[in-house]
Amino acid sequence: MHEISYQGEIRLTRYLDDQGVPLGEMPKWACGDSPWVTYYQQMVLARQFDTKAISLQRTGQMGTYASLLGAEAIDVVCASLMQPDDVLVPYYRNHAMQMIRGMSLTQLFLYWGGDERGSATPEMRRDLPNCVPIATQCLHACGVATALKLRGEHQAVLTMIGDGGTSKGDFLEAINVAGAWQLPVVFIINNNQWAISVPRSKQCIAPTLAQKALGAGIRGEQVDGNDAVALHEVVGQALERARAGKGPTLIEALSYRLSDHTTADDATRYRPSDELKAAWAREPVARLRNWLHSQGLWDEAREQAWQAETRQMIEDAVKAYQAIPPQTVDELYDYVYAECPAGLSEQREQARIRQQRREQGGTDHE
Repeated sequence: MHEISYQGEIRLTRYLDDQGVPLGEMPKWACGDSPWVTYYQQMVLARQFDTKAISLQRTGQMGTYASLLGAEAIDVVCASLMQPDDVLVPYYRNHAMQMIRGMSLTQLFLYWGGDERGSATPEMRRDLPNCVPIATQCLHACGVATALKLRGEHQAVLTMIGDGGTSKGDFLEAINVAGAWQLPVVFIINNNQWAISVPRSKQCIAPTLAQKALGAGIRGEQVDGNDAVALHEVVGQALERARAGKGPTLIEALSYRLSDHTTADDATRYRPSDELKAAWAREPVARLRNWLHSQGLWDEAREQAWQAETRQMIEDAVKAYQAIPPQTVDELYDYVYAECPAGLSEQREQARIRQQRREQGGTDHE
C-alpha cells in the first residue's frame, strides 16, 4: 500500500504581460500612482547608473563591475518595501538596493572603484556590505536573523542570490536552518537564467528553483521579476510574514541578465543572440513605463525631464567620486593587527618611502 506523504505546489504571480498590459483585472491596491511612479523613477536611475559605471570601467576609471541590467525591478521593489530597521544582506549585483537604502551614488562608485571606504558608511546602518563569494551571504543573513529573533526584535532580513548560487551548499544550509529555526529572513533568487556561462537548464533539472524551499520546509514561490506590481505583492507579503514571526520565504524572481556577467566577461561567446533579443522584448523598465502611460501616470515630457535629471545626478556623483583623494599607504596596515608587529612596521615604513618617491616624480628603485 502506498500513501502520499507530502504534496506541494509552487505559485507564480504575474499581473502585467511582457508589454505592460494587465493580464486581467488589477487588484484594488494597485490603483493610483503610488508607489509605481517612484518605482519607475528609481529603475531609470539604476539603469543610468549602470550605463555610467560600465563606461567608467571601460575607460580605466573604475574596476571590474557587475551590471544589474535586467534586474532593476527586483532591486528597486525589494529595497523600497524594506523598513529602515530591516537588514539587507546583499550580493554583488544589488547596487540599486543599496542606493535606495541610503548609500549615495558617489559611495557606490567608490566601492566599484576599488576603495573599501565605499563599503563602510553610516548610511548603511545595519546593512552588510557586498558579498562576492557565491552564496555565503545566505548564511550571513541567517546569522543576522538569528540575532534579531533572540533579541525579540521584529525586523526582517532580506538577502539575494543568483540562480547559479542556489547550487552551492551554503544556500542549501541557509534555507535549511532558516526553516528549522523559523528565522525572519526572505531569500530572493534573481533567476536571470545564466550563472556566468552556464544556462539555467544545465544548472538544475528541477522545473523551478523555488521548489528547493520544499525540502527545507519553508514557503517557496515564483514571481515575474520583470513585473513591478507582482513583485510588490509577493515580496511585501513575505517581509510582513517575517516581521510577524511567521518564518522565512524563498522567492524565485524570473528575470534575464541583459548584460555580460561582469565587465570581465563576454557573453557573446556563449549566449545565443536571438535569446537576448527576445529577453529585451520583456525587460522591466519598458514594461512598467508602458503601464504607467496607459494609466495616465507618465508621459513623454516627464520622461525626458527625469532622464535629464538622472544624468545630471550621476555626472555630479562621478565628479565627487573622482575628487576623493586616494587613501594613504598606512591604510594597508592600520587594521591588520591591534598592535602592529615589528616586521609589519618595517614594511609600512618602506611603503611610505616608496609612496613619497612616487609623489615626487621618482621611482620605487631609487
